[in-house]
Amino acid sequence: MSIALDAEEQVSQFENTPMQSSSQNISLGLQSQVVRALSKVLSSEDILFTPEDTTPYECDGLTAYRQRPLCVAIPRTTQQVQDVLRVCHDLGVPIIARGAGTGLSGGAMPSVKGVTLSMARFNKILNIDVVSRTAQVQCGVRNLSISEAVSRHGLYYAPDPSSQIACTIGGNVAENSGGVHCLKYGLTLHNVLKIKGFTVSGEPIEFGSEALDCPGLDVLPLIVGSEGMLAITTEVTVKLTPKPELARCIMASFDDLRKAGDAVAAIIAAGIIPAGLEMMDKPMTAAVEDFVHAGYDLNAQAILLCESDGTQEEVAEEIERMSLVLQRSGATAITVSQSESERLKFWSGRKNAFPASGRMSPDYMCMDSTIPRKRLADILQAIAEMENKYQLRCANVFHAGDGNLHPLIMFDANEPDQLHRAELFGADILETSVRMGGTVTGEHGVGVEKLNSMCVQFTGEERDQMFSIKHAFDPKSLLNPGKVIPTLQRCVEYGRQIVHHGQVAHPTLPRF
Repeated sequence: MSIALDAEEQVSQFENTPMQSSSQNISLGLQSQVVRALSKVLSSEDILFTPEDTTPYECDGLTAYRQRPLCVAIPRTTQQVQDVLRVCHDLGVPIIARGAGTGLSGGAMPSVKGVTLSMARFNKILNIDVVSRTAQVQCGVRNLSISEAVSRHGLYYAPDPSSQIACTIGGNVAENSGGVHCLKYGLTLHNVLKIKGFTVSGEPIEFGSEALDCPGLDVLPLIVGSEGMLAITTEVTVKLTPKPELARCIMASFDDLRKAGDAVAAIIAAGIIPAGLEMMDKPMTAAVEDFVHAGYDLNAQAILLCESDGTQEEVAEEIERMSLVLQRSGATAITVSQSESERLKFWSGRKNAFPASGRMSPDYMCMDSTIPRKRLADILQAIAEMENKYQLRCANVFHAGDGNLHPLIMFDANEPDQLHRAELFGADILETSVRMGGTVTGEHGVGVEKLNSMCVQFTGEERDQMFSIKHAFDPKSLLNPGKVIPTLQRCVEYGRQIVHHGQVAHPTLPRF
């Protein structure tokens, strides 16, 4: 009882602070109501609501957009998660789940009238089954810590996003994260067997199975990548992969972007599926070389990193085949790693592309779209033209093997016009990707960043189906509301849905 009183005393003290507007008073009244209700199921130190305590939660990795949550709940047990959900559901208050906050599309951006549900304390590895090659982990476990925990068994967790040192499995599930080795080993969806959690009303729920199949409809693929809009994840059972006997990496230089793009398509066309196939353009290569000193060719217009893993015989054969394809595609230099340390050195630049870009500009916006592999050179040429159009620099890094682009648009947030131009630049990249036969997102999710661009890719009927699925899981639309699926009104305002004589028309985008 004393713990609840402590929380109420804090609320009462905060309520007596002079406010500046009636809207602030309304928000304060709602905040007091919510905090008092949460104090019945959480201790005072597990509820944050003052500006200095909630400011660290105002954004995720997409720092261009910020707003403080009504309050932050940090439960310690699954029972408390269930209780928080029930409180919020009864009050009709939005809930935004948050892991490590490394997402890049604003998926964890809070609601000013909602509760941010931090799952940071759910960081335990619950079980490792070496025989079945699975691990049961809580949602707040870091991606890399799984591989660290099972390394002594000769196993690892395959998906390896650049933020794997910090990002959590729950966040990976929400975004269907990939990584530099996703071409061969798949995305999060392909490496998850089972998910446990709660519905918006606090009802326990499970998706998938530890068996080869599960009874009824297979809705696991629906939950992976749903960006916290359908359920709250608490536990995940992941697949573990045996460590390969050997891994070697080719670093190939090209004096022309089109040659590099064509080389990617040629490798896949030859029936080779590398463990990793990544591309960096010249500006990105210069940035990361200055940051990690990986030995990159600074004169190259593009660099490809092509990795092979398996037995010594398999790797030797695949390296030879890839080298031949690269030579025929016009590579000006080819270097093959001769040791594990050299392989990691080659990859260090690609893995540090984002932090390296932070040294080039006060701010950057990392985009995420996909295109057919054969259009890599076309999109790079289009982005170069956009740099002139919007008068902003852009460095490019790609999961080239599956056509997943990560252009980094450089800007200064202290200059409002630069942020606006960066937003237009980013939207142009996404919509150009759609016109080239691709999609507006690959692995970073939609969040708030790509809401407008979703109007370009999907018709009103398709978006209605998405809303129907959302409604089936969350009738009150309390889980991460306002994200991922744009409303008709938003699309009309954006000019991508036209209302004519009471009918909605979806304009056809020219393809090139």
